[in-house]
Amino acid sequence: MKPDRLLDGVDAAPTRGGDGSLVKAVFLVIVACLAALLVAGCAAIGASEISQEEAAVETPDEQPNILFVLTDDLDYASVEKMPNTNSLLAEQGASFENASVSQSLCCPSRATILTGLYAHNSGIQGNKPPHGGFEKFRDEGGEADTIATRLREEGYRTGYLGKYLNEYGRDDPTYIPPGWDEWYGKLNETKLYDYGINENGEEVSYGSEPEDYYTDVLSGQANDFVRHAAPEEEPFFALVAPTAPHGPATPAERHEGEFAGEEAPKPPSFNEEDVSDKPSWRQEDELLSEEEIDGIDTYHQKRLESLLAVDEMVGSLVEELEAAGELDNTYIVFTSDNGWFAGEHRFESGKDRAYEESAHVPLLVRGPGVPAALTVEELTLNTDFAATFAELAGVESGETDGRSLAPLMRGEDTPSWRSAVLLEGFVGKGDRVFGAVRTGTHKYVEYGNGEEELYDLEADPYELESLHESADPDLIEDLKTKLEALRDCSGDDCREAEDAE
Repeated sequence: MKPDRLLDGVDAAPTRGGDGSLVKAVFLVIVACLAALLVAGCAAIGASEISQEEAAVETPDEQPNILFVLTDDLDYASVEKMPNTNSLLAEQGASFENASVSQSLCCPSRATILTGLYAHNSGIQGNKPPHGGFEKFRDEGGEADTIATRLREEGYRTGYLGKYLNEYGRDDPTYIPPGWDEWYGKLNETKLYDYGINENGEEVSYGSEPEDYYTDVLSGQANDFVRHAAPEEEPFFALVAPTAPHGPATPAERHEGEFAGEEAPKPPSFNEEDVSDKPSWRQEDELLSEEEIDGIDTYHQKRLESLLAVDEMVGSLVEELEAAGELDNTYIVFTSDNGWFAGEHRFESGKDRAYEESAHVPLLVRGPGVPAALTVEELTLNTDFAATFAELAGVESGETDGRSLAPLMRGEDTPSWRSAVLLEGFVGKGDRVFGAVRTGTHKYVEYGNGEEELYDLEADPYELESLHESADPDLIEDLKTKLEALRDCSGDDCREAEDAE
C-alpha cells in the first residue's frame, strides 16, 4: 500500500464515536497511526532493497543507447558533401581529426572494430581465406567475445543491420552470429540492387525496383529497430553498416546526376609528380593519364551520389530518436572501415596501404556530455571502439588492444593519451606487407621487401618527400623501437608501447 493511501485512511478515521466516547476515538486514531507508520516503514525498506537489487542488474536510466553507423570505403574528405551528417553530428558533437584504422581493409578493420584487437591479434588480416573473411573469424572463435556479446550480457538489446564481414552468408545464408538480438545481415556484400538479406534467420531477396535500393531498405530497417527498441526499458546498441560508397557505388535513382561535373579533390599528393623518394614499386607506376583522371572524377561523382542516401538515413535516424524521446540519451558514432585513394600518390583507386588517404577515416560522435562543435586532435584508432562502447555502457571491455575515447568525447584534458599507433598490412606484394608507426608528428614505414619510408607529417602532411635516407638517425632509431614494440603487442603492452615517449 502506498503511504498516501495510508494517510487517507488516517484522515478518515473518526475522532469522536457515535456514543460520544472521545477516549475511544483517540485510542483508535493512535492505533491506526502506529499501524500506518509500521506498514509504511516496512514498505519503504522493501522498496529500497528491491530498487538497489534491480539497479545493480538493469539500471536502464543510467545506460545510454549507442547507435554506430559504419560506412564502407568512405574517405575523410567526402563527408563534407553530407549535409545532414555535418549539421546533426559534427556541429552537434565531436569531430576526431586524427582518426585512423590500423589495417585499412574491410574485413580486418571490421574484425578489429568488433573485438578491439589489432589485426595481428584478431587473426583477420585479409578479406578472403586463408588470411581472413567471415568463415575464418567465425571458425577461430572471433565471434565469441565481441562488443555485442559483452553488451547483450549486461542487458542491452543489440541489433546488426547491413554489411558484416566479407563472404558472409555464402555457406549458410541464415546464420546469425552470437550476441545479436536482431539480425539483418546483407548477403551480397556490395550490390545495391538484386541482393539478399538474412532477416532474423530468413533469407529475403530484393529486386531492381527503386524501392529495393539497398540503402533505403537499410534505413527503413534501422528506423524500425530504433522505433520499437527505444520505448523499452533496456538500452539498445545498433550497428548500422551501409555498403556505400564502396564500389560499384550505385546511387539511388533520385540522386543520379546530383554531382555531375564534380571533380575529385586534387591535393598536392594527387598524381604525385616526383616519386623518386618512394619505394621501388611506387616508382614503377607512370603518371596518371588524362583518361584515367577523367575516370577518377566520374567514379568520385558516383561515390558522392551514393552517399546522399546514407546522409538521408542519418537524418531520419536522428528524427526517429527525437520522436522517441531518446536523442539526448543516445550516442551516435559515425565512421568508416577504411579510407580510399582517388589519384593520390598515383593510385587510381584502392586502400590497404600506409599512406594517410588509406588509413585516415572520418569519425564523428554526438551524445550525452559531448560538447557541440568539439574538435579532437589526439590520435585515435579503430581498436578503440570496443573499449569506448563498453565504458559508455558501464560494462567490462574484455581483452582489447585499444582504449576508451570517452574522455576525449567529453573534451577532458588527457595528458597521458597515446603518442603513437600501429598501421599494418599483411597480404600482397611488397607494397601491402608493411608495418608502420604513426605519431603526432611522423610516420615511419618498413615494407616486407626491406624498403622504408619516413615522413614529417607536420611539415609534409601529404607525404610527398620521404626522409628515410636523410633524417636524424636518433629519430629513425626511436621510431624503429616504437614499431618493434607495437608489431606483436597485446592488451596492456599495446597501450604501454603507444604511450612510450
